[in-house]
Amino acid sequence: MTRRPSTPVRASFAALILVLVLTAAAWSHPVPDLPVRSHFDPGGGAEIRVEVDPRCFEADPETVNYFQSEKIESLSGDEVKKMKERADVFIRERLRFLFDPVGEVKPEFVWEFKKLGDGGVPYETDDKTLLKGNETVLVGSWKATVVAGMTGYRIEALAVTPEKMGAPLNVMFLNFIGGKPVERYAVLFPGETSFTLDLTEQGIFPAPGVRTAGSVGVLAEPGDWLSLFGSEIKRGFTHVLPHGLDHVLFVLGVFLMTRKWKPLLLQISAFTVAHTLTLWLASAGIVRIPANIVEPVIAASIVAIALENIFHPKYTHWRLLVVFVFGLIHGLGFAGVMSTRLDSTSSLIVGLLGVNIGVELGQLAVILIALLATCRISSATGYRKYVVIPGSILIALAGVWWVIERTLL
Repeated sequence: MTRRPSTPVRASFAALILVLVLTAAAWSHPVPDLPVRSHFDPGGGAEIRVEVDPRCFEADPETVNYFQSEKIESLSGDEVKKMKERADVFIRERLRFLFDPVGEVKPEFVWEFKKLGDGGVPYETDDKTLLKGNETVLVGSWKATVVAGMTGYRIEALAVTPEKMGAPLNVMFLNFIGGKPVERYAVLFPGETSFTLDLTEQGIFPAPGVRTAGSVGVLAEPGDWLSLFGSEIKRGFTHVLPHGLDHVLFVLGVFLMTRKWKPLLLQISAFTVAHTLTLWLASAGIVRIPANIVEPVIAASIVAIALENIFHPKYTHWRLLVVFVFGLIHGLGFAGVMSTRLDSTSSLIVGLLGVNIGVELGQLAVILIALLATCRISSATGYRKYVVIPGSILIALAGVWWVIERTLL
């Protein structure tokens, strides 16, 4: 005799799926990290650039689609001015810029709309052309001269209070000397301060008697690696829980096919290998696909996995290929909300390794929660009737909504 799952177990798992679906439907467009890229030239020339997604100005940024170039170009001059003013306020509420020994410096940014992801290239204020169909962001540039006697530069990510505009974001602290990336970078969560970039050691203004290294950005302390690695693990995890709920639903869809360890492990491994591959390729700049293409495909993958659970209940190795292909697309989705770009420097490789581990820990957490929620259901028939079918239907409905929202709304 098979044991029918108890009402509390059925209700708890159904409630879990429903809460995730409703929450995910509200948070369907994760907001990219906030990158701060600082460029220093030997002799004192400096430029600080920040990249702000205009969706951050909304009360619920994740519910708003990316701003397409056509929408930006349709704005009036007054509307554009107000958005740039809001970007200034947004940055002031979230960042402090500190130069030693002077203290805090308040940059006066010149704002222009740019294509998403172009913040790392040399910034030209006279280039105002936006390619059609591209997601756009506001890029602020502040050009100045680092005067003799300034020895260090760092930033602080301010804690976000309820009265401040938008949601809290991770801040990326990236630096370039003479056009070359500094080896060390930082991921800052609200309330954290970056390391101090030593301008004397970097050859901007060598202190008397100091011999500068011939290369840029060597990590001097082993603790730097560990700190960066830990921050990136945390960033990868939070991009799954709680901010990557479309990915959460996909992982739940994979889980609902079977609870047997071997096929479940094979599917998760295929998904992991696939999204790791495209995350690294996208970070290296080898693969670049616009978010307005990636996001609907991610939504469609959720629908496909859920429907397969309903109409093809038996696991086959064909499922591995399906999961792998969709994993490639999900990797591009992770890359789209992370501002790290893979370069030849070792720290960025360590950072991306940390991101991948964090993503995997987030996915394993989802699987563990699902296992705990269903562990008392021993009947295969009851599990399919009370968990797989209703859970897959809800997941499919969320995916269908996202497909519509991300293509038509």
